[in-house]
Amino acid sequence: MTAGSHQGPAGGRSTHPVVTAFHDLRRHDLQVRVADAITSFAGSMRFVYLHAAVFLLWMLVVESTPWPTLTLIVSLEAIFLSTFVLIGQNRQAAFQLAKADHDFVQQELELQTNTELTRAIHVMTTELHRRATAPGAHRDRQPR
Repeated sequence: MTAGSHQGPAGGRSTHPVVTAFHDLRRHDLQVRVADAITSFAGSMRFVYLHAAVFLLWMLVVESTPWPTLTLIVSLEAIFLSTFVLIGQNRQAAFQLAKADHDFVQQELELQTNTELTRAIHVMTTELHRRATAPGAHRDRQPR
């Protein structure tokens, strides 16, 4: 089992609440879905192959040297792609922060519970020790 996941009812694996919220946001927000689709395509080898083919075709067929329009197009595309990369990084940072905050709260609750249990065990152990060492606690009982 991975960190941050836990066993749900009947042993089924459930997801981290922040992961669930993240996927819900992606599913319901059109802008996020569009950004995800663009960054998914822009981060693929299909994107590289397509651009290599288009740029080669452009340089050989459409424009002659020094390719001023192609330079403009490539510059504009770089601006937009870098913006999508930043959007993705910001979303990933927000996701990590939300997950870390959730995990911190859960760990603090677990620590508090463990501390309370440890104190209760200490009280019971102290009481058992007091009873076991009290005068008359070890009297030999005679069968009747």
